Amino acid sequence: MKILDRLDHRRNWSADEQLVLDQVRRLANDVIAPHAERHDRTGDFPSDNIDAINALGLNGIFIPEAYGGAPMSYRLYLEVVKAITEACASTGIIYATNFHSMKPLVDFGSEEQKQRLLPRIANGGLGSLAITESAAGSDATGMTMRFRPDGDDIIVEGSKLFITSGDVADLILLFGKWTDIDDPKKSISTLVFEKDTPGFEVIRLEDKMGHRASSTAAIAFKECRVPRANLMGHPGDGLKILFGSLNKSRPSIAAHALGIARAAFKDSVAYINERRQFGRPIIDFQSSQFTIADLAAELAMAELWLDHVASLVEDGEADFGIEASIAKMRASDLAMRAAIEAVQMHGGYGYCKDYRVERLMRDAKITQIWEGTNQIHRQLIGRSFVSR
Repeated sequence: MKILDRLDHRRNWSADEQLVLDQVRRLANDVIAPHAERHDRTGDFPSDNIDAINALGLNGIFIPEAYGGAPMSYRLYLEVVKAITEACASTGIIYATNFHSMKPLVDFGSEEQKQRLLPRIANGGLGSLAITESAAGSDATGMTMRFRPDGDDIIVEGSKLFITSGDVADLILLFGKWTDIDDPKKSISTLVFEKDTPGFEVIRLEDKMGHRASSTAAIAFKECRVPRANLMGHPGDGLKILFGSLNKSRPSIAAHALGIARAAFKDSVAYINERRQFGRPIIDFQSSQFTIADLAAELAMAELWLDHVASLVEDGEADFGIEASIAKMRASDLAMRAAIEAVQMHGGYGYCKDYRVERLMRDAKITQIWEGTNQIHRQLIGRSFVSR
């Protein structure tokens, strides 16, 4: 692990950042990891893990002090996601979804909205991001969710699919189309939907391959009346907010994927040093060494690229969408490869639930799909080189 340890050391964390990381890593190792198998097996929402995360005030990392937070660097947030995810991918994505859904409120919300809503998240509330519909996945302009103005209110009508924490969230960042605007792109708008609003319904929870302890909900909105004060920006600002949100959430998904990749890599190294065949540890065989060498190199490069993207965010760069796509695509592909190789190295044991590599392989797959499939990201990256 010397390569990864050296990378972490050279990040030159401040004393406060190192203190947070030490606490998070202890939490991950001592509290979250020991229960990950049980949560995966039962599919129960990991409330105990979320309570422990809230006891450290980790939502506050991305919320300004004026609204109850204790803000720290974006790269520290990414490292926290990695550490939690390495212990339990389900818990990691629940925590990261708080950022994905509420960072746009920090960046685009009005002062009144931030004063009223952000303290709920800083104090441990759960956030959710609702974009996807049955006919609108990678193409967000195909959404049919409707926002109809009605005096001081907005009437919300429609449904959303595959929504992380959609059944338990206190606040949902919701995207839909403003009925008074005909253009499918210009009509996309954004509002903050509050829990317990009449007309909101959880249709079902998905029974998933992986991330089984993170709830993924199909949700419906039936004539839900939302205060117009919860509209972010103006009608039609949704696409700008959406792209701004995804550019910062995609590196977060990359961090989540790298947490899975780290776990798979470490399990592989530990197992092949311990397991013996033909009187020798498996690590002594060249084929094993080549596989580990490739994974170590890819993991180091992915970590460094994510550091680069984090520096762009912290330096205030406005245009880093392609860099974010590269980070998400490569990290998620690596998570899948590292998990598959870990199962292969464990042999028959890797296919059994006695070892966590079986769970890691199931958890890794979705990282190539959500926040834009990797096919979409390759298309975005490739298109960026077209001469106009």
